[in-house]
Amino acid sequence: MHIETVRAGRGLDWITEGFGLFRKNALIWIVNFIIALAIVTLLSLIPIVGSIATMLLQPVLLGGLLLGCESLRKGEELRIEHLFDGFRQNTKPLLMVGLYSGLAYMAVALVAALIVGGGAISVGILGEVSDSPDLASGAAVVGTLLVVLVSALMALPIAMATWFAPSLVLFSGLAPLEALKASFFACLRNWLPFLVYGLIMMVLAVIAIIPAGLGLLVLGPTGIGSVYVGYRDIFGET
Repeated sequence: MHIETVRAGRGLDWITEGFGLFRKNALIWIVNFIIALAIVTLLSLIPIVGSIATMLLQPVLLGGLLLGCESLRKGEELRIEHLFDGFRQNTKPLLMVGLYSGLAYMAVALVAALIVGGGAISVGILGEVSDSPDLASGAAVVGTLLVVLVSALMALPIAMATWFAPSLVLFSGLAPLEALKASFFACLRNWLPFLVYGLIMMVLAVIAIIPAGLGLLVLGPTGIGSVYVGYRDIFGET
């Protein structure tokens, strides 16, 4: 599969064009986004089973919204039913994308837990052999920062692999593992526009949270639209 390397400024364009998709049918976008959040939130309240279901269904729900983006691009209407279109086509590959990414994130969490456990033992030993509580506290802070850094570094490749995977399954017909691989290399080759994209989205997220989080009802759909726009940009679907 051909992967384009685009200029850095496209990171901003993905956001503006994603917002353009949102503006075409803002009310339905917001309704779909709220329904998706409600589904994920309710599932997360169910012990163990809910977490597994959330892990599997996230790409399916996202897939439906991406199909909605495709309809908007073609001049058609966005519908509430689009949210569930991922259950009507390519459902199994989308579920497998969720399974693979979920297992990968679980591995990251396991590594983080092992580091935390090892750090706690080290801090405890340090506290016993040292008369300085400040030294033990400093070691605990360093250990926490190490866990955060290691977890972030391990999670980044997973996020890269899953970013375009649902789009590649739906629109390019790739198998789940092939989609994850293509998505990873697409993000890697386009690290500069993704850096621009990420920095701008972080600023927008802070702004969106200020009005009681209501701005997320715009930023969330815009972000989904930006994923679709980025897919078409990088994989030559223009």
